[in-house]
Amino acid sequence: MKNFYLVQNPLVKRDVTILRDKNTNQAAFRAALNRVAFSLAVEISNSFGLVEIDVETPLEKTKGYKLARQIILVPVLRAGLSMVSSFLEIIPDAKVGHIGLQRDEKTLEPMDYYYKTPKNLDESVTIVLDPMLATGGSAVASFNSLKRGGAKKCVLASLIAAPEGVKKMNDEHPDISIYTAALDRELNSVGYILPGLGDAGDRTFGTL
Repeated sequence: MKNFYLVQNPLVKRDVTILRDKNTNQAAFRAALNRVAFSLAVEISNSFGLVEIDVETPLEKTKGYKLARQIILVPVLRAGLSMVSSFLEIIPDAKVGHIGLQRDEKTLEPMDYYYKTPKNLDESVTIVLDPMLATGGSAVASFNSLKRGGAKKCVLASLIAAPEGVKKMNDEHPDISIYTAALDRELNSVGYILPGLGDAGDRTFGTL
């Protein structure tokens, strides 16, 4: 699979197991999700460019670094909101946009209802946050909108991915890197990931 990165850290594997467990309560689910999202942020940050700058320590002047591009986080509402705080913890100066996509349960296609992003997408690294890469419809729709808005350097961060979704992204947006904590077996007949972890938004926000 092109531009596909699976985070193999043992602690991430432990936390994905916690997320999968149907007996995990809401508080423990949120905590595990935050840890996985933080690990994804660290992994993705390895691809960030740097520029060298001068900095003065209490003792002398030396060389330091800053990020070469502004980072823009774009959670897909509503489940993507669950990943924002972890990314901001490690990238505190990131800007945040929002994309609202709701899945039609009959066609499984995304319906767009909200879109707002910071300016200068063309000069930034844009990271779409969506816990579940299932059919790939929402991810593809998100990047279609972002590219129309000028985004050029884009990344997708997800907790769980299905092969069908990865393939759709590779077909529609082969230039975009996909980072995930687990590649699952398949989708069921209604588009849910198997074995999966249920609905990430419902389990995070207590709307089961």
